[in-house]
Amino acid sequence: MVDVPVDGRAPTHVTFRGGGFAPVARPWISWLCFAGAILLWQAASQAGLADPLFLPSPLAIARSLNELAMSGELARHFGASLVRIGGGWVIGAAAGILVGSLIGLFSLWRSAGLPFISALFPIPKIALLPLLILWLGIGEASKVATIALGVFFPMAISTYAGVDNVPRNLIRMAQSFNVPFLRIVANVVIPGMLPSVLAGCRISASIALILVVAAEMIGANVGIGTLVLTAGNLMQTDKLMAGIVAISILGLVIGAAISWLERTLLAWR
Repeated sequence: MVDVPVDGRAPTHVTFRGGGFAPVARPWISWLCFAGAILLWQAASQAGLADPLFLPSPLAIARSLNELAMSGELARHFGASLVRIGGGWVIGAAAGILVGSLIGLFSLWRSAGLPFISALFPIPKIALLPLLILWLGIGEASKVATIALGVFFPMAISTYAGVDNVPRNLIRMAQSFNVPFLRIVANVVIPGMLPSVLAGCRISASIALILVVAAEMIGANVGIGTLVLTAGNLMQTDKLMAGIVAISILGLVIGAAISWLERTLLAWR
């Protein structure tokens, strides 16, 4: 509330309406809705409304997840998947940031690079896995390359968009003071493009997780995708759902890590 004088009369209370659509954190609502959905699911299973063969109860999934964890099978599969995700994401993100920065900063790179990105980005990267297997073999290289390709394009596009959206008046101001090009990039362009780059990291991390599961389903002996596929073929739906829950938890952990990076690197905002 703000006191505003009107025509010499006593101040009138006016509600402040300048929140700027700022989000208000209410984490308890998220947890409450999630817990409610789990309870309804469990109640439906106990009431016989859901066939456990096709949709096991949350308690059955939790027991299966615990068995996988205690036996070490979950760690073995997750370890293989994390190595593939880590390698593919680092390679794809580094290349995407480099190419996106060059496209955003230099007209020659923009003219040459944008048509290639526009033409190749819509291709489903998992469709390239058989070709990559022919080129690189059935081993880890083909899977890492598939993930790297899937990560490269969103990172390149996000980085290019971030550079392109840096306010031109800030760049012109720095140029008017004869600031060297590299200092303009370091002090103006990089801070300005960071929000878009981190948004690209969030998107590309999800893509990497999807691609590693798909690639492991096609050609791998170990990995979370192999675990899910094998459980599905054997109609072990509780184990299958446990693998899906584990993938979801991994996605939440990755999202939390990126959120921490955003809070750390964008604290100046």
